[in-house]
Amino acid sequence: MQPLSSLNPQPLWRWFETICSIPHPSKHEIALRDHIEAWAKQQGLSTQIDPVGNLIIKKAATAGMEDRQGVILQAHLDMVPQKNNDTDHNFETDPIQAYIDGEWVTAKGTTLGSDNGIGMASALAVLEASDLEHGPLEVLLTIDEEAGMTGAFGLEAGYLDGQILINTDSEQEGEVYMGCAGGVDASLKLDTPREATPADHASVQIALTGLKGGHSGCDIHLGRGNANKLLARFLFGHGEELELKLSEIRGGSLRNAIPREAWATVQLPQAKLGLLEQRIEQYRDILVNELSAAEPNLALSLDQAAPAEQVFAATAQSQLIAMMHGAPNGVIRMSDEFEGVVETSLNMGVVTTEADAVEVLCLIRSTIDSGRSMVENMLAAIAQLAGAKLTLSGAYPGWKPDASSPVMKIVRETYETKFGSLPNIMVIHAGLECGLFKEPYPHLDMVSIGPTIRFPHSPDEKVKIDTVEQYWQLLTEVLKAIPAK
Repeated sequence: MQPLSSLNPQPLWRWFETICSIPHPSKHEIALRDHIEAWAKQQGLSTQIDPVGNLIIKKAATAGMEDRQGVILQAHLDMVPQKNNDTDHNFETDPIQAYIDGEWVTAKGTTLGSDNGIGMASALAVLEASDLEHGPLEVLLTIDEEAGMTGAFGLEAGYLDGQILINTDSEQEGEVYMGCAGGVDASLKLDTPREATPADHASVQIALTGLKGGHSGCDIHLGRGNANKLLARFLFGHGEELELKLSEIRGGSLRNAIPREAWATVQLPQAKLGLLEQRIEQYRDILVNELSAAEPNLALSLDQAAPAEQVFAATAQSQLIAMMHGAPNGVIRMSDEFEGVVETSLNMGVVTTEADAVEVLCLIRSTIDSGRSMVENMLAAIAQLAGAKLTLSGAYPGWKPDASSPVMKIVRETYETKFGSLPNIMVIHAGLECGLFKEPYPHLDMVSIGPTIRFPHSPDEKVKIDTVEQYWQLLTEVLKAIPAK
């Protein structure tokens, strides 16, 4: 198999190979951080780990560039751990099996981690290079971006000196980002007291699998199925007719990934099994008719399950299914200010059954505070009607666009000179860390760039090889073009 390090630019791809070889899912990225820190010290670079756990590496300017404004290259250390159901992979111990697939690099059955591993690799390749021109340089590698932006929230004033920050977490070559959505986690928790399972009931599991999933911000407008919502739709439509009694429901694994799979374990009268099979077949046909273009591998199946001694009480079950089916999901509103950009969205990401409750974890995103507040209140209304408890946590601000940004002008002009066309200046419907950096460092002039990454936060994630080289050329030329202080 052709090694990634054979691709251009070789230093970047060599670093990405190393990143893939060291497990680094969210909240388990310390081994990777420590490896990078040890390497930097061997190179004679200044390193520091701040109180929250971010790694900061500093490199002096190349000769003749000492008077330039300082630049901070920023990436996050962690990756989203998602795998196909039939893939045996432990993200905490196993390396990512990345490989070249035509024009793309992807991974075997798991997320690749090009989000944000390619950006991180580019920053480390710049640190390693002796033939690049740049002013005073800092690299900021944050922890736990994907699971809560812990590193960005905890970043304190006094650790960084630069005037310009280049975030490397964008995912489309030819687009330069100058703003992003803010967000908040929303937990809907409903008590589900139990009662004894009636006699002569069969136990089956309904499984909805094979969906594409994807990034709950960047991919939310693509019309993909949400496994949690689709399963709730079936239960709402046919639960009473089939006399279904839930003993467990679960789906998704991350609040910022569109759920690809969901399962419900139900008990029902033996006499209703045949009708359940008919309704499953009919619902499968409906979903294929509605989603065949977006979800060609959708699968809906029935399997025997171990009998459950207890099931949800009837009222709690009815409230839960109605809450899940009635809650908003997907694109709530498109932006009037930025054409083609989602303004506000909601992802019903994770459903888990506990001993006496079910929790539904969602992620709200919006480029405007009032949009986020509107959806918060939608969920509050749903919770009130269902008798559930709504908890909001982990709110993070958006990054407000600055049309007069000097570094944006530099990137735009450098791109046009290098590639003969103007890039698209965009606002992204995803949670970049830039908005949080403004609190301890309000003076920062920021921009975000990156190569083309498709289907992040899903096992279909892949990065386009030629765009990585274009991104590298843009990044290194921008560093050369940074003006004096």
